[in-house]
Amino acid sequence: MANSLPVDEAAEIAKDAYIYAFAMMESYNTWYSQAVVKDAPGYVGGFNRFRHYAQTFTPDNHDVVTPNNDTPYSWAWLDLRAEPMVISVPEVPADRYYVLQFIDLFTYNCAYIGSRATGNGAGDYLMVGPQWSGPIPDNFKKVFRSETEIVGILGRTQLNGVQDIDNVKKVQAGIKITPLSAFLNKPAPPPAEGLTFPPYNKAKAATHDFIEYLNFLLRFVPVPHTSEVALRKRMEKIGIKPGAQWDARHVDPAILAAIDKGVADAQAAIKSRISVTHSSNGIFGSRAALGEDYLTRDVAAAMGLYGNDLAEAWYGGFVGDGSISQVLRFPQGQLPPAKFFWSITLYALPDRFLYANPLNRYSIGDRTPGLQYDADGGLTLYVGHASPGKDVESNWLPAPPASYSLVARIYGPSEAAMNGTWKLPSPTPLK
Repeated sequence: MANSLPVDEAAEIAKDAYIYAFAMMESYNTWYSQAVVKDAPGYVGGFNRFRHYAQTFTPDNHDVVTPNNDTPYSWAWLDLRAEPMVISVPEVPADRYYVLQFIDLFTYNCAYIGSRATGNGAGDYLMVGPQWSGPIPDNFKKVFRSETEIVGILGRTQLNGVQDIDNVKKVQAGIKITPLSAFLNKPAPPPAEGLTFPPYNKAKAATHDFIEYLNFLLRFVPVPHTSEVALRKRMEKIGIKPGAQWDARHVDPAILAAIDKGVADAQAAIKSRISVTHSSNGIFGSRAALGEDYLTRDVAAAMGLYGNDLAEAWYGGFVGDGSISQVLRFPQGQLPPAKFFWSITLYALPDRFLYANPLNRYSIGDRTPGLQYDADGGLTLYVGHASPGKDVESNWLPAPPASYSLVARIYGPSEAAMNGTWKLPSPTPLK
């Protein structure tokens, strides 16, 4: 680190570096526990393997906030340093939606396999790391190349109620990860270098010691994106370099104070952007879609890691008070425009868990048994603590007699939903 570095420049570099690093660190908090910490509840078994979940959430489940009963998850983390990985998927029934979303170290969505992107047919796909230069066979349906050597996979498989769980398990069992060498029945290459993964400490990551985490994470980005070459070079001035050691005790106190100021300025900028971001639609996506808008990347990570591209899923909703019964009326021709399916789930606030109710109904949508459509083809839904009446309880989503959050999800949204021409209707009081 240059001793002659002006403190103002050090602060500005630190601000930019923290904004660059924030989403990466938030993601590390997840994949460190899932792929490295063997006694963590979410541990998937290490790298290059799936852990599938096939369950319906109830109000008793408090492991995950805003749990999703539409699409049980499959998790995996790929380590591509030694060789590429083959992802194989089975033939999935035409009427069942599924998706494998690939997330790189930056939290960009770097690839998709599934109903929307590649169809429901069986096939083998190859995920290649940034420095792989070996031969690639031509018998893969598609080859993806990641900027980073660690890549997450978040899979979702459509679940149509408790009675459908075995069908979901069958699909999940057919999704596999195989090292390329094993897939080709060839000798495995030398293993990648063993690493000591720094335990994640959220408080530490919010100080000048974020540099320790960033230096570690950049080890998995051996080739900077062309748009980041200058930034990476500039960050070296305050000690940021792949694999470099960071020890704040050895940093000039004036420079360290400047770095702290930059971190505080960055945190204020992230908080400010969050305060004016009222929808998650459009804040998740690929590098091509998001570019170098690192603040948006940070907001997305803060609001909820690993959201889908808008083309994959649309999210909306509102906050209400269950003591006031509300009506959600979709006029004729204005039902949620979904290629695959849609649902609306209710969560009690402030915890954002499912709400226990006499119907054991936690969401409502186009797959809800007995849903009654209006005579003109529209749809009227009722949300509130009190029953709207026995004759329309099939369209009732029970709520607590207090604050709640309603989250709508559209899988395979139409262009009208994506560009805002179609909007979720505003609730009105039940008369």
